[in-house]
Amino acid sequence: MLTLILGGARSGKSRHAQELALAGGLAVTVIATGEARDAEMAARIARHRAERPSHWRTVEQPLYLTTALQAASGEGRFVLVDCLTLWLMNLLEAGEETFTRERAALLETLPALPGEILLVANEVGLGVIPLGELSRRFVDEAGWLNQDIARLAESVTFVAAGLPLKLK
Repeated sequence: MLTLILGGARSGKSRHAQELALAGGLAVTVIATGEARDAEMAARIARHRAERPSHWRTVEQPLYLTTALQAASGEGRFVLVDCLTLWLMNLLEAGEETFTRERAALLETLPALPGEILLVANEVGLGVIPLGELSRRFVDEAGWLNQDIARLAESVTFVAAGLPLKLK
C-alpha cells in the first residue's frame, strides 16, 4: 500500500509517519534523502535518527530513490521515505537530465512496489511566493510531485500542529 503524508515544516508529519510504521508491526527501513551540508542540517538529521527506533534499518540515498525503494521494499516490509521534498531539491541541484529521469522512474515504479510504502513530503505551496527563479521552480515542482504521488497513493494524510487529517 502506498501512503503519502504531507505537512509544513515542524508539523509532526515525520512523527506521524513513524507512529504508522511502528503500528504496522513489520520490519522497517527508513530511506533518508537529506544530506548534512551544514551544521544545522547535521543537527536535524541527528535528531531524526535519535527519534527512530534503533532496530530500524536506515538507508541514506539523496538521489537514486527508486533504486533504494526497489531494494528495500517487499512483502512483509515497511519502507518510510523521509522526505520527498529534500530528494526533489537534490534532483534539481543535480541537473535537468537527472531530475527528469529520476522523477519519471519514481512515478513509474511506485505502483508496482510490494509491501507498505510511506512517503513524507512538505507542502510548500501554502506560503508566500519565493523570490528567485530556482526557488519558484522548487515550489512548483514540489506541488506537482505531491499531486502526482497523491493520485497514485491509496492513502493521503495532511498533518498540521501534530494532528493528522485524512484526505484520501
